[in-house]
Amino acid sequence: MNIVTLLPFIVLIGAMFLMTRSAKRKQTQAAQMRNEMQPGAGVRTIGGMYATVKEVNEDTVLLDAAPGVDLLFAKNAIGAVLTDDEYNRIVHGIEHDLKSDGTVVPDDASSLTETDEPAADASSEASDDKPIDLGKKDAADEPADEPAEAKADEVDEAEPKKTDGEADAK
Repeated sequence: MNIVTLLPFIVLIGAMFLMTRSAKRKQTQAAQMRNEMQPGAGVRTIGGMYATVKEVNEDTVLLDAAPGVDLLFAKNAIGAVLTDDEYNRIVHGIEHDLKSDGTVVPDDASSLTETDEPAADASSEASDDKPIDLGKKDAADEPADEPAEAKADEVDEAEPKKTDGEADAK
Protein backbone atom coordinates (compact mmCIF):
# COMPACT_ATOMS: atom_id res chain seq x y z
CA MET A 1 0.00 0.00 0.00
CA ASN A 2 0.97 3.54 -0.59
CA ILE A 3 1.78 5.87 2.37
CA VAL A 4 -0.60 8.52 0.94
CA THR A 5 -3.58 6.20 1.34
CA LEU A 6 -2.64 5.36 4.94
CA LEU A 7 -2.03 8.99 5.97
CA PRO A 8 -5.71 9.89 6.72
CA PHE A 9 -6.05 6.80 8.93
CA ILE A 10 -2.86 7.63 10.83
CA VAL A 11 -4.04 11.21 11.42
CA LEU A 12 -7.45 9.97 12.60
CA ILE A 13 -5.91 7.49 15.05
CA GLY A 14 -3.55 10.19 16.37
CA ALA A 15 -6.44 12.64 16.92
CA MET A 16 -8.45 9.98 18.76
CA PHE A 17 -5.46 9.21 20.98
CA LEU A 18 -5.00 12.89 21.89
CA MET A 19 -8.70 13.37 22.66
CA THR A 20 -8.94 10.31 24.90
CA ARG A 21 -5.74 11.28 26.71
CA SER A 22 -7.05 14.78 27.54
CA ALA A 23 -10.41 13.36 28.66
CA LYS A 24 -8.69 10.84 30.91
CA ARG A 25 -6.55 13.62 32.41
CA LYS A 26 -9.69 15.66 33.22
CA GLN A 27 -11.30 12.63 34.85
CA THR A 28 -8.27 12.00 37.05
CA GLN A 29 -8.14 15.67 38.07
CA ALA A 30 -11.85 15.59 39.00
CA ALA A 31 -11.40 12.38 41.02
CA GLN A 32 -8.39 13.89 42.81
CA MET A 33 -10.40 17.04 43.61
CA ARG A 34 -13.25 14.93 45.06
CA ASN A 35 -10.85 12.83 47.14
CA GLU A 36 -9.18 15.93 48.62
CA MET A 37 -12.50 17.40 49.85
CA GLN A 38 -12.46 18.35 53.52
CA PRO A 39 -15.35 19.12 55.87
CA GLY A 40 -16.12 22.85 55.85
CA ALA A 41 -15.28 23.35 52.17
CA GLY A 42 -17.82 25.01 49.87
CA VAL A 43 -18.87 22.94 46.86
CA ARG A 44 -21.08 23.16 43.78
CA THR A 45 -22.91 20.03 42.70
CA ILE A 46 -23.34 19.04 39.07
CA GLY A 47 -26.95 20.18 39.44
CA GLY A 48 -25.82 23.70 40.39
CA MET A 49 -26.55 23.59 44.13
CA TYR A 50 -24.09 25.31 46.47
CA ALA A 51 -23.50 23.77 49.89
CA THR A 52 -20.88 23.21 52.59
CA VAL A 53 -19.29 19.81 53.10
CA LYS A 54 -20.25 18.39 56.47
CA GLU A 55 -18.86 14.86 56.21
CA VAL A 56 -16.87 12.92 53.60
CA ASN A 57 -17.24 9.13 53.27
CA GLU A 58 -15.77 6.70 50.76
CA ASP A 59 -18.47 7.07 48.09
CA THR A 60 -20.78 9.71 49.55
CA VAL A 61 -20.66 13.27 50.84
CA LEU A 62 -22.97 14.81 53.44
CA LEU A 63 -23.69 18.42 52.52
CA ASP A 64 -25.14 21.21 54.65
CA ALA A 65 -27.37 23.13 52.21
CA ALA A 66 -29.05 25.34 54.83
CA PRO A 67 -29.31 25.42 58.62
CA GLY A 68 -30.89 22.11 59.57
CA VAL A 69 -30.90 20.77 55.96
CA ASP A 70 -28.40 17.97 55.40
CA LEU A 71 -28.25 16.23 52.02
CA LEU A 72 -26.46 13.02 51.10
CA PHE A 73 -24.81 13.08 47.66
CA ALA A 74 -22.61 10.68 45.74
CA LYS A 75 -19.03 11.93 45.42
CA ASN A 76 -19.40 11.89 41.64
CA ALA A 77 -22.18 14.49 41.95
CA ILE A 78 -19.73 17.14 43.20
CA GLY A 79 -18.91 19.38 40.27
CA ALA A 80 -16.37 21.70 41.89
CA VAL A 81 -14.75 22.45 45.21
CA LEU A 82 -14.73 26.23 45.64
CA THR A 83 -12.33 28.50 47.47
CA ASP A 84 -13.66 30.24 50.57
CA ASP A 85 -13.71 33.64 48.83
CA GLU A 86 -15.55 32.32 45.79
CA TYR A 87 -18.10 30.41 47.92
CA ASN A 88 -18.80 33.47 50.10
CA ARG A 89 -19.13 35.70 47.04
CA ILE A 90 -21.66 33.38 45.37
CA VAL A 91 -23.69 32.16 48.34
CA HIS A 92 -23.57 35.03 50.82
CA GLY A 93 -22.90 37.93 48.43
CA ILE A 94 -19.76 38.90 50.34
CA GLU A 95 -17.24 40.56 48.07
CA HIS A 96 -13.62 40.19 49.07
CA ASP A 97 -11.89 43.55 48.64
CA LEU A 98 -9.00 42.91 46.28
CA LYS A 99 -8.14 46.57 45.84
CA SER A 100 -6.41 48.45 48.61
CA ASP A 101 -6.64 51.92 47.07
CA GLY A 102 -10.36 52.24 47.84
CA THR A 103 -11.43 53.97 44.61
CA VAL A 104 -15.16 53.91 44.13
CA VAL A 105 -16.65 53.48 40.68
CA PRO A 106 -20.12 55.08 40.36
CA ASP A 107 -23.08 53.02 39.15
CA ASP A 108 -24.22 55.74 36.77
CA ALA A 109 -22.80 58.67 34.83
CA SER A 110 -24.40 61.36 37.01
CA SER A 111 -21.18 61.93 38.95
CA LEU A 112 -19.31 62.63 35.72
CA THR A 113 -21.30 65.77 34.84
CA GLU A 114 -20.11 69.26 35.75
CA THR A 115 -23.34 70.52 37.32
CA ASP A 116 -24.83 69.52 40.65
CA GLU A 117 -28.39 70.24 39.49
CA PRO A 118 -31.06 67.53 39.72
CA ALA A 119 -31.82 65.60 36.56
CA ALA A 120 -35.32 67.14 36.21
CA ASP A 121 -33.91 70.67 35.84
CA ALA A 122 -31.39 69.58 33.23
CA SER A 123 -34.04 67.84 31.13
CA SER A 124 -36.39 70.83 31.20
CA GLU A 125 -33.63 73.11 29.86
CA ALA A 126 -32.90 70.70 27.04
CA SER A 127 -36.59 70.57 26.04
CA ASP A 128 -36.71 74.39 25.60
CA ASP A 129 -34.26 74.19 22.71
CA LYS A 130 -35.61 73.74 19.21
CA PRO A 131 -35.81 70.11 18.04
CA ILE A 132 -32.90 68.55 16.22
CA ASP A 133 -33.57 66.99 12.81
CA LEU A 134 -31.57 63.79 12.42
CA GLY A 135 -32.60 63.14 8.81
CA LYS A 136 -30.07 62.85 5.99
CA LYS A 137 -29.75 66.21 4.27
CA ASP A 138 -27.01 68.28 2.78
CA ALA A 139 -27.11 71.73 4.36
CA ALA A 140 -25.63 73.32 1.23
CA ASP A 141 -28.29 71.86 -1.09
CA GLU A 142 -31.41 73.01 0.76
CA PRO A 143 -31.93 76.26 2.61
CA ALA A 144 -33.15 76.01 6.20
CA ASP A 145 -35.82 78.74 5.67
CA GLU A 146 -38.00 76.60 3.36
CA PRO A 147 -40.89 74.80 5.12
CA ALA A 148 -40.87 71.01 5.27
CA GLU A 149 -44.18 70.67 3.38
CA ALA A 150 -42.80 72.48 0.34
CA LYS A 151 -39.77 70.18 0.31
CA ALA A 152 -42.02 67.12 0.40
CA ASP A 153 -44.07 68.45 -2.54
CA GLU A 154 -40.91 68.97 -4.61
CA VAL A 155 -39.82 65.38 -4.01
CA ASP A 156 -43.25 64.03 -5.01
CA GLU A 157 -43.25 65.99 -8.29
CA ALA A 158 -39.74 64.94 -9.26
CA GLU A 159 -40.29 61.17 -9.11
CA PRO A 160 -43.60 59.27 -8.98
CA LYS A 161 -43.96 56.77 -6.17
CA LYS A 162 -43.81 53.08 -6.98
CA THR A 163 -46.11 50.47 -5.54
CA ASP A 164 -45.04 46.97 -4.57
CA GLY A 165 -46.31 45.43 -7.81
CA GLU A 166 -44.59 47.80 -10.21
CA ALA A 167 -41.07 47.21 -11.45
CA ASP A 168 -38.74 49.12 -13.72
CA ALA A 169 -38.80 47.53 -17.17
CA LYS A 170 -35.88 48.41 -19.37
